[in-house]
Amino acid sequence: MKRARAIVLSLFVLAGLAAFALGERRVVAQPGAERSLELELPRVALRELSFTVGVKLRGSGWPERGRVLVEGPGGATLYDQEHALTEELSLSGVRAPASSGAIVVRVVGQAEARGSLDVIAAWLSILPPLFAIVLAIVVREVIVALVAGVWLGATFTHGFDPLAGLLRAADTYAVGALADRDHASIAIFSLLLGGMIGVIAKSGGALGMAEVVTKLAKDRLRGALATWLMGLAIFFDDYSNALLVGTTMRPITDRLKISREKLSFLVDATSAPVSSFALVSSWVGVEVGYIADQYAAVGLAGDPYLVFLETIPYRFYPILMLVFGLYVILMRRDFGPMHAAEQRALRGEGLVRPGSKPASDFDAHELTPPEGRPPRWAHAVIPIAVVIVTAVIGMYVTGSEALDAARASAEEALEAAREGGDASALAAAERALAQLEPSLRNVFGKASSLNALLWAALLGGLAAIVTALATRTLRLRDAMESWVHGVRSIALAVMILVLAWSLGEVCAHLHTARFIISAIGEHLPPAALSGAVFVVAAVVSFATGTSWGTMGILFPLVVPLAHALAPDEPTIVLGSVASILSGSVWGDHCSPISDTTIMSSMASSCDHVDHVRTQLPYALAVGGVSLVAGELAMGLGLYGPWVALLVGAVMLFLLVRFLGKPLAG
Repeated sequence: MKRARAIVLSLFVLAGLAAFALGERRVVAQPGAERSLELELPRVALRELSFTVGVKLRGSGWPERGRVLVEGPGGATLYDQEHALTEELSLSGVRAPASSGAIVVRVVGQAEARGSLDVIAAWLSILPPLFAIVLAIVVREVIVALVAGVWLGATFTHGFDPLAGLLRAADTYAVGALADRDHASIAIFSLLLGGMIGVIAKSGGALGMAEVVTKLAKDRLRGALATWLMGLAIFFDDYSNALLVGTTMRPITDRLKISREKLSFLVDATSAPVSSFALVSSWVGVEVGYIADQYAAVGLAGDPYLVFLETIPYRFYPILMLVFGLYVILMRRDFGPMHAAEQRALRGEGLVRPGSKPASDFDAHELTPPEGRPPRWAHAVIPIAVVIVTAVIGMYVTGSEALDAARASAEEALEAAREGGDASALAAAERALAQLEPSLRNVFGKASSLNALLWAALLGGLAAIVTALATRTLRLRDAMESWVHGVRSIALAVMILVLAWSLGEVCAHLHTARFIISAIGEHLPPAALSGAVFVVAAVVSFATGTSWGTMGILFPLVVPLAHALAPDEPTIVLGSVASILSGSVWGDHCSPISDTTIMSSMASSCDHVDHVRTQLPYALAVGGVSLVAGELAMGLGLYGPWVALLVGAVMLFLLVRFLGKPLAG
């Protein structure tokens, strides 16, 4: 690990040597003219795939409409359309030129601007995430693999210059990942929670809770079942789920000789899958928002939240993953690398693989409880309860404020529509206001979950310190030192998160998702639509490490396609929507660059590569059953969604029974 950290440190040092600036190209033509254009070109374009050019119209005296031309190297016409000349134009569908070179954007008879565009082969866009994933599995050094993936992608986006790629990996992608507010919130939340866990461990709270729970969960089966049930109980947010379940149950499962790989699987298998279809969660607002936008775009009627509820029986992967997790617990059978990990732990050969590097370390000597102080469960329960209560209240408060603001804006739009006398605008404004009724699901759908989690982790850490001081278990200095050690123990996982986000930004600049969609999604028969959408969503989510981003990419493409294929069959659209959501969860669940996968490794103190390696066969098995028994069978019209879930559950039972092996103690 020292080698990996040295590489990252060297990368940041080299970034300080950069003396040139490469980034989004913005070119202003005719600076002294009355009218001019400002262009925003992508970092690169993929050969044979269209791209988008942003154009800002500067100056005054523009006509209402005009002809917009985009010309490439050699004067080839890449785009030619009439446009309403507003202040900002988005020219989508610009044909990529065959080679890199000058780009000219012209509003005919008014103004023009020039820029340059790098064009690369489309298949190169998949190499950075693929390289990082394969390298992580082969060398088992996830930081080295992620740095290599970011460097390769940055090299592609900066003229195939390897030195520029190395420098930009630090000053553009790593810095950009932390500059994102949501990313910074997640990193700070993780560090704050790590500090709280450090105080809990030092004060004996973790050992105290382990003693209490192990009196009830006296064997491996009950310990694993308690973990699974706790994962179901914390349904309101996948980040909270992963971190709280993993850190709470780790001392308990350690005592019961359950491997860290198995713990991290149970944590990961109940975080995003549960939150993705829970009636009230941080996911609901995102999913309902995507549904509302696309249903309105194609003219489909229906309340978006009711549509969300109707998709739940079609969410084959997340539901069957929960069933599968219960099977492996109750049947006490595992297969593949997970069986070897469980066998190792049961025989007392180590809770983690010899030579592995856990993503966090809460077992350090600095966090060992002081001698002569009995472990107390209250030192763990009180801070964790504060975290959960604060998170729920915080989501309610932020959601209520956001909903009130949205309702005020909708009421203003309604009043403007009434004054304007436009019947269609009035109807749309009334629908928008009706969808913002003051209900619990709207409140949580509008909530700022990251703000709530930051408050929760901060107050939870304070509660842990105050509890330890009040019981005279720790002095203030000892409590603060344990808090700092807890933060340090989580720093490696935060580094992995930053690099994973950096790789995600690289994939966005390389249009990786668009390439995958174009490669997989063409020439599909209608009966295979749901299955194909599930596969595309799974591949995109796996390669980019983001489920929400995958949803945002696929919804505008899939919903209009499904509606066009079967305009009189709303279940086709419904199934396609569910396939996007399910496939996105699959990729998010098992991608090594997914934040929830990283957090599961972190909370469970498991080697990240070992977590991915042992979980992947399980995710592939459940994904395969979901595809065959659910998506494809439904597309062929063999049966309905509830029967599909029953068939899938039976198939998974047989798979665990005959492929799984019992442990030999």
